[in-house]
Amino acid sequence: MSPETLRVSLPEPDLRAAIGDLPDGVEVIEWAMDGPAPVPEIDLVVTPYMGAANRVAHLAGVRTRLVQSQSIGYDGIDKLLPAGHVFANAASVHETSTAELTLALILASQRGIPDFVRAAELGQWAPAHHPSLADRTVLLLGYGGVGHAIESRLLAFETTVIRVASTARTDERGAIYGFESLPELLPQADIVVIGVPLTTHTTGLVDDAFLSQLRDGALLVNIARGPVADTDALLAHATSGRIRLALDVTDPEPLPHGHPLFALPNVIISPHVGGASSAMRPRMARLVRHQIERMLRGETPLNVVLTS
Repeated sequence: MSPETLRVSLPEPDLRAAIGDLPDGVEVIEWAMDGPAPVPEIDLVVTPYMGAANRVAHLAGVRTRLVQSQSIGYDGIDKLLPAGHVFANAASVHETSTAELTLALILASQRGIPDFVRAAELGQWAPAHHPSLADRTVLLLGYGGVGHAIESRLLAFETTVIRVASTARTDERGAIYGFESLPELLPQADIVVIGVPLTTHTTGLVDDAFLSQLRDGALLVNIARGPVADTDALLAHATSGRIRLALDVTDPEPLPHGHPLFALPNVIISPHVGGASSAMRPRMARLVRHQIERMLRGETPLNVVLTS
């Protein structure tokens, strides 16, 4: 490799095809990180979408300039990433797809879609009256890129959106409340969407005390990480029928076969597929292209979240 060459490793050929033509001076190799690196120096390593945490150990002894994840979340990576690497997450890639799934889960629960599907499977015509999404108050807990994307879609449904983040602030859409305001805000919400990153401060945040502040009939949607919510508390409140749940993430994950949450008619569970849609690949390809172009220009990479 000449001194001017930028070497990039990609985990699968589909991503390489989606990226398309690259500038001169870029060498692309395929490495799924399922074994030792094929070469000792790779400027940009793109990790696999699934199972990356179990494979970053193979970066030990490899000289890199950037390790690019295909996920937004990076909880636990700091404990597994060998020293000497810069790690970037995939902000800008999954917001669209995750926001779509969030709205789908909300609409399905609000309009009783699972009940209609269950009735249709039995050959039954079962009309019922359900609450709209319009005119509901939705509290977004966590207001990063995903939260912003969800809010943009919610506003089109004529909802009132309350934004809550770890730090209170304002933006062009108004107030963003801090976590300290949750006791006064949670009772106002018809729907609560959990979208915070998993940290020591957010682990177990949605516990019995949190759920007890929700009004009867409220819908709680978790598209963050399973351990943000206490599973026993979720089960207790949903079993009583007092609240509804829509969960794309669970703790443990996958949820074991026969887990009681599966059997509850007021619970919708999707198997952690927030980012798993056709929207991911072109956006991931675009991010990798941007990173390559920035590195060729000597600019700081985007989305850097860890330096080991």
